[in-house]
Amino acid sequence: MADCKLLKTCIFFSDRMVGMPKTADMVKEKYCQGDNSECARHMVFIACGREKVPSDLFPGQIEKARDILANKK
Repeated sequence: MADCKLLKTCIFFSDRMVGMPKTADMVKEKYCQGDNSECARHMVFIACGREKVPSDLFPGQIEKARDILANKK
């Protein structure tokens, strides 16, 4: 699988991961490179659009993403 198409512009990395390059690389490897189906941010983006992805949503917050998707209008 290819890298997530949002990887280069993902607000999570330019906001939440500033100053933590090693941690950011680990998160990218797990959620963004290859299979990104387990990324909560990507799940919301696909179903609702980029503007509906909360800035405080972390990639591993699958349950929060499912709640957002369950309540989408």
